[in-house]
This record gives sequence, C-alpha cells and structure tokens, in this order.
Amino acid sequence: MTTSNSDLASVKSITGINIPDTKLAREITEFIRDTETELLFNHSSRVYYFGAIAGKQRGLNFDPELLYAGAMFHDIGLMPSHSSPIDRFEVDGANAARAFLKSRGIPQQDLDTVWTAIALHTTPGVPEYMHPVIALVTAGVEMDVLGLTYSQYSDQIRNAVVSEYPRTPNFKEDIIQAFYDGIHKKPDTTFGNVKTDVLADKDPKFVRGNFCSVIRASGWIA
Repeated sequence: MTTSNSDLASVKSITGINIPDTKLAREITEFIRDTETELLFNHSSRVYYFGAIAGKQRGLNFDPELLYAGAMFHDIGLMPSHSSPIDRFEVDGANAARAFLKSRGIPQQDLDTVWTAIALHTTPGVPEYMHPVIALVTAGVEMDVLGLTYSQYSDQIRNAVVSEYPRTPNFKEDIIQAFYDGIHKKPDTTFGNVKTDVLADKDPKFVRGNFCSVIRASGWIA
C-alpha cells in the first residue's frame, strides 16, 4: 500500500481530495455502508475527507487507503454486530478493521497502523505525535465531532464535504446518542476515556470510575 496522494484517481473529488479508486476502498465502502447506520457512514466519510485535508494542509505524506480504512472503520465498534461484551468500542473497531484488512492480504505493519489509529482516536494529545495515518484519523474525528479545528477549514471546504455526506439536522445530539447506544451496556469500558462523559450525560444513575479511588483501594499497604 504505497499509493501517494498524487496518485489518487478521482471517485468523489472534494476540494482536491479523493477516495482512493481501488478495489480495497470500494470493498470498505460497501462493507461499512451495509453495516453502519447512515449517520455513522456519513460521519466516517467526512472524517476521511477532513483528515485528508488536514494532512494536505500540514504537508504530511500519508497512504490514502490506510487513512480511508481507519476513518471508515473507526466507529464500527458502536454497532451491535461488532461490539464485544468487555472491550472498549475503539478496540472492537480496531479489531474489525484488522480482520477485514488481513483477509485481503494487507501487510502486518499496515494492519498495526490502522489498528492503532482506530484504538487511539478518542485519546486526545497522543495521536498527533504518531504516524500520519494515526494522527489524521483523530484529526478528522476532532473536526467533525468536536469542531476543534473548525476555523482551519474554509466555508467552501466545510460546505463541500457536508454537501456530499450530510450532517443530520440535529447531528450534535444524534452522534452523542449513537455513542451512548453503542457503549451503555458495557459502562466499565469507558473508565479513563471521553466516553464516560457520554454516559454521565445520558444516564443520571451512572457513577464514574475514579482513578484515585482505584489507587487507594489496591492491595498495596502504602
């Protein structure tokens, strides 16, 4: 998987960014479209474009197929069909992506990159210092969900991406609900990560885990 940005053939060109015109990318698109809700499919597609645009703005050299795989699979762990009983949804998504790509003969190094990109996409402050694909999946997520870099994209760019892959009229609340629906049955998996806020927002009976309490309750005497 050594395709460079300049080698991309246009499938859907938005602000100079394209989905890779490859068999693998088409298979990913079909699989995610058939597996996820329209809300998550469109969100994941926007994550790819915003992440790729961020990569172009930052002058990063990245593999578009790997970025596309990471972006499209990053939320599949929220779906019941790919949700395990005990793992974080990010790990479920990373495992699903790895299995999908491995079955298509993708090299181990690339599998590890995509796995890490998905597993860390809700861990602020770390991915930006890692491999470009890892950094850019998180960059796309932070733009589309949190709007952290909203001002770094022009109205023209934002409108072009959203026109192709629309946000729902109440996307902010809809995506929070999608997060809750995907994780509320295994609340312990949110300990120490941002999805704890989702459970606290939606469930008044939810009790957050406390890092200091875990330390104090350990078997150590002091």
